[in-house]
Amino acid sequence: MSDTTLSSSADYERLTRIRATQPEEIAASAARRQRRGLPAEGERLLIIAADHAARGALGVRGRPLAMASRVDLLDRLRLALSRPGVGGILASPDVLEDLLLLGALEGKLAFGSMNRGGLQGSVFEVDDRFTGFDAASIDAMRLDGGKMLCRIDPSDHATVTTLESCARAVTELARRRLLAMVEPFWSLRSESGALRNDLSPDAVIRAISVAQALGVTSAYTWLKIPAVAEMERVMAATTLPALLLGGDPPDIDAAYADWHRALSLPGVRGLVVGRALLYPPDDDVATAVDGAAALVREARA
Repeated sequence: MSDTTLSSSADYERLTRIRATQPEEIAASAARRQRRGLPAEGERLLIIAADHAARGALGVRGRPLAMASRVDLLDRLRLALSRPGVGGILASPDVLEDLLLLGALEGKLAFGSMNRGGLQGSVFEVDDRFTGFDAASIDAMRLDGGKMLCRIDPSDHATVTTLESCARAVTELARRRLLAMVEPFWSLRSESGALRNDLSPDAVIRAISVAQALGVTSAYTWLKIPAVAEMERVMAATTLPALLLGGDPPDIDAAYADWHRALSLPGVRGLVVGRALLYPPDDDVATAVDGAAALVREARA
């Protein structure tokens, strides 16, 4: 990883010391944090995603434990957040708290990950229970909104619980005028029992149609969706703002090309990318993030 001047063992020793002796400093750091507004007309966002580990998803491409080191992850996140054009972060409570204490979230948008209960590879994976932030804590921490995963498997009874929980979260965030970032997938089990997301245009459209109707209002709802084939037809399915997710693409160059094409569509407001930028094939985080930021700037222009 290049340009790792931000790393300091003393910083991370301080994190543990504060957590052990002054846990109230987390809330104090949140209260002091300088915030920024949501994007203006014509502005596109680049958000760094860092909530994968909370669902037990530590792998990146062929490395099953790539995200196992918290210090290494924080180094990469601090570097990514320091690059020009990065608007903010989406993360689980533990990661956001570390970054708050490190002072890495000043002037950035911060979104809290809400449901991480559908652990990767588990028999209950589609039951995406809310085990992270709730709307009240997002508001108390002065965050800018909450993100929820909403996988829809018509053959699994747990799906209806996830839909109900997501609808409640959308409603509670909207009552506080906080953004609800909903990440919907039409999902199914393979013959081996693995849960996989159907990324065909028709399936993505179907998932969007369900997700955008969750809650008593969609006034504060944004979508987080994959860049797939026929994106013009996919985006015609909604009037809600959408952010493109990054995932763990096997071919990063192809992913950049897909993002570039989709960012030109009017409803697409930016990117939310984690592993693809934090753990690029050449391990050059700064260059990967700068490349994504350039795509966002071009779309804005």
